[in-house]
Amino acid sequence: MSQLLGEIQDYWTNRAEGYSDLNKEELASMKKGMWRDLMCSHMPEKEKKDIRILDIGTGPGFFPIILAEAGYHVNAVDYTQEMLEKAKKNAGDLLGNITFERMDAKKLQFEDNTFDLIVSRNLTWNLEYPGIAYREWQRVLKKGGKMLNFDANWYRYLCNNDMKKAHDAERQRVKELNITDKEKQKGVNSEWMESIAMRVPCSHLDRPDWDFEVLCQLGFDEISINPDVTDIVWDKVDKMNYSTTPLFMIEAKK
Repeated sequence: MSQLLGEIQDYWTNRAEGYSDLNKEELASMKKGMWRDLMCSHMPEKEKKDIRILDIGTGPGFFPIILAEAGYHVNAVDYTQEMLEKAKKNAGDLLGNITFERMDAKKLQFEDNTFDLIVSRNLTWNLEYPGIAYREWQRVLKKGGKMLNFDANWYRYLCNNDMKKAHDAERQRVKELNITDKEKQKGVNSEWMESIAMRVPCSHLDRPDWDFEVLCQLGFDEISINPDVTDIVWDKVDKMNYSTTPLFMIEAKK
């Protein structure tokens, strides 16, 4: 384990409880149905029992809980053990349809050509070697399998003056409107996270353009980018908090 990976793990271990609370709020809101509909619209045309799904960077289990509730079986992995413990607890009676395992996103312990669908949310920005991770995700996808990756330029403002000004104005606007500041949620240590973000590649990259180029080089087929899916899966508070960093969706077929 590199020093940076160890620090990333420590941060998310510290953040696990607060992040779990956030996921539970999302699961109790209209966003659960929004995410379910979006992911299910990309499912292969097979019987549910025959579809192999992998959620990478599952955190407290947001995606697998939604998909298990919709009748699918899901394998879900995360590098942080405390996140997996929260995920198992959050899954409750759905745990029988979910297999949680601790794994490194860039070194998955699955055979080649195993999964029909890979999903991930808010993970790649946080990886030390995102390009290697993409190559590994391609390896475990079946031929014709699909990857759906949801992410944003969360910390690009640390390396871009215009985005820094927009980010600071956004934080001031959130304060003036007296709405929940999601950068001050339980367990968030902004100084620590920014220190980590400065040392991971994605904070310095123009995304999702970079992702598109890497996926093309890896030989993914039918790559499509939706640069802004906020109207599909975010509520009003999310949009006001993160208007400068819209969530994008990357869809790539092997």
